[in-house]
Amino acid sequence: MLTCIIRYHIDPTKRAQFERYARTWGQAIPRCGADLIGYYAPHEGSSTLAYGIYNIPSLAEYEAYRTRLVADPLGRQNYDFAQSEKFILREDRTWLKLASAPHGGQT
Repeated sequence: MLTCIIRYHIDPTKRAQFERYARTWGQAIPRCGADLIGYYAPHEGSSTLAYGIYNIPSLAEYEAYRTRLVADPLGRQNYDFAQSEKFILREDRTWLKLASAPHGGQT
């Protein structure tokens, strides 16, 4: 299992737009095949950093998921919304795999 962490640098005056964007992905991402952990907007500290986190079985599955997401009407609408509102200043993706399992003393 791989975890994708998307770090967004957002316009702090457009946090409401980012939150709308996040809620829309909350519907589209699971429907297109990824296990969405969640989208996180700034609360305390930095007013410009936000995150999206989801799991997917492999990079091959990720490619198929991205194809479905681009074709999904809600996904397409969300991409267009981000482009027109320009609240995302930068976005970076990092791929990680869980290294600490099992947790809690389980073997």
